[in-house]
Amino acid sequence: MTDATWALSGFGDEIDEDPVVQIAVLQALGARHIEVRSAWGVNIVDLDGAQLERLAGILSERGMGVSAIASPIGKVDVSLPVEHEVERLGRAIAAAHVLGSRYIRLFSFYRGEGVSVESIRDDVMVRMRALADAAEAADVILLHENEKDIYGDTPERCLDIVETVGSDHLRLAWDSANFVQVGVAYPYDDGYAALRPHLEYLQVKDARSATGEVTPAGEGDGQLLATLTALRDDGYTGFASLEPHLTDVNALGGFSGPEAFGRAGRALRHLTDQIGVKLA
Repeated sequence: MTDATWALSGFGDEIDEDPVVQIAVLQALGARHIEVRSAWGVNIVDLDGAQLERLAGILSERGMGVSAIASPIGKVDVSLPVEHEVERLGRAIAAAHVLGSRYIRLFSFYRGEGVSVESIRDDVMVRMRALADAAEAADVILLHENEKDIYGDTPERCLDIVETVGSDHLRLAWDSANFVQVGVAYPYDDGYAALRPHLEYLQVKDARSATGEVTPAGEGDGQLLATLTALRDDGYTGFASLEPHLTDVNALGGFSGPEAFGRAGRALRHLTDQIGVKLA
């Protein structure tokens, strides 16, 4: 057992559209950080300068830090021109600077129906390299999430992306549920060792292999306890960000509401308590 402390965070817009409500629920769970995907029903890359300043003021007043900008970058078809997502990343970078976060979550592109995943590899790498170049210039760190149905949805292809791009400004976020939902039967066994050197952020949800149904941490087949234990033993000291997806899931994200979000937070704490990790 160790004295490890991880910073608890969560996707505020899974709680409510109003940032004030988002912050109140997260703070009730013991979090001092929030992951910002949208505020007042507006996606983070579509908030204007005045809205960003207003959000920054609300966060500052309540002593809340921002763990990451949960951008939609790369959650588009790979056939769009490179510049499309580089331009949108510029807006996510601007938001990160105003809100005081160094991390921006992103994805590695969808493909059209009937298009093989292998056939888009080169186009994906060109785009991820261009995004990493922009991140390097702005001194932010991109966190690739293993979202289902994008190029990097399996451990092997997540590793392919980070090794091919080879940038310190492109790292990995780990999401056990998403791995389960694309048929990775044992995410910890099948992916953790290979991905750990590139892993910088933990998104917390679980899922059942048989149905793909999302569950609170530890209630599915994502090997959450084994993963958390290994992170503790490896000296991980980063964020654990709740993304429960318990009442609604859609292409842009999910929703849980305050009650289900609280259930997800307590489920995570039940696991971290077992392994002697503090969440603060």
